[in-house]
Amino acid sequence: MLARPQTIPESAALSPVRGVRRIRLADFRSYATLDLEITSDLVVLTGENGAGKTNLLEALSFLCPGRGLRRAELGDCVRTGSGGGWAASVELHGADGPVQLGTGLEPPSSETPQSRKCRIERAPVASPTAFSEYLRIVWLTPAMDGLFNGSAGERRRFLDRLVLSVDPSHGARVNAMERSLRNRNRLLEEGMRDARWLDAAEHEVAELGVAVACARVETVSRLARLIEAERDAEALFPWAAVALEGQIERLAAEHPALVAEDRYRALLHANRARDAQAGRTLIGPQTADLAVRHGPKDIEAARASTGEQKALVVGLVLAHARLVAAMSGLAPLVLLDEIAAHFDVVRRTALYETLGALGSQVFMSGADAGAFADLNGRAQMLRVAQGRVSGIG
Repeated sequence: MLARPQTIPESAALSPVRGVRRIRLADFRSYATLDLEITSDLVVLTGENGAGKTNLLEALSFLCPGRGLRRAELGDCVRTGSGGGWAASVELHGADGPVQLGTGLEPPSSETPQSRKCRIERAPVASPTAFSEYLRIVWLTPAMDGLFNGSAGERRRFLDRLVLSVDPSHGARVNAMERSLRNRNRLLEEGMRDARWLDAAEHEVAELGVAVACARVETVSRLARLIEAERDAEALFPWAAVALEGQIERLAAEHPALVAEDRYRALLHANRARDAQAGRTLIGPQTADLAVRHGPKDIEAARASTGEQKALVVGLVLAHARLVAAMSGLAPLVLLDEIAAHFDVVRRTALYETLGALGSQVFMSGADAGAFADLNGRAQMLRVAQGRVSGIG
């Protein structure tokens, strides 16, 4: 059985930035090969749409648990015309010296099934969860611009990415919960011929579901406290009021875990007939939602203007980066795809000042090099074109 989420100290001693100092890619998306030296904690990637800027950020995003910033299948990342595999690695420099992290998909073989490989200092490790000792990553992509107007499922995925950055076991826990829910749904579909099987399935659903809910509750609670402590009504990136909505999340917040499990198990038992008719389990963490309000205006985020929503989600992601640093002791790598596209000069300037003070290494991308003019002399400026990366100036 998966371990319960561990309570993490409110504040951890922050390690110096473990900056990425070299990136190597092979047969990843548009890159046949890449060996790129990184010389700054602020890195700007510019180039035309389709040049490969997001591909480079995506490669970095695979150096943490999960499916990367595009949620892509591993096979989809293989460069067209290559041998069927890909590799991505970085060299990190930190207080303990350099360390190499690498991941990828080996070419198919008749002897072994194709699977993801992960290595630290070229030695195999079981999964990218092991990378979390050295590196944490947060990101913002254009797909997240519609977060507040999208479905609850989209916000749950966003929420679970927040949790995963501070609790690397969370992804495995969520996957196990989803498998247990599918098992219960299948048993209900088969007509509940043996109640003992359903009892066992619901015991597992309740245990895993409450563990998932507890991890979400703790992360959102800590994020809310951090935002409350830092909030500034005049800031150009407004503070967000965040809360969890969900019946099991309320149980997890208000009761000890074992009590919450017993009550969730009773709910599952009482709702067997209704769930069987619906074809799915109607109560559980799989129905939770992340509620976000525009703090200074005290309105639902979905009612804010498009520009306000963009600024709000940026502020939320940057607050999350600070939370990751406080909880893990590692200043996270921050990936911001097409970050400056919809901001005016004043807000871009404020963004760059905020990023410079964040204490993290930040990779930014955008089609318009002029939007990053304020960073000349402060950031490593790189041009991306046709799967190649070169310095500017």
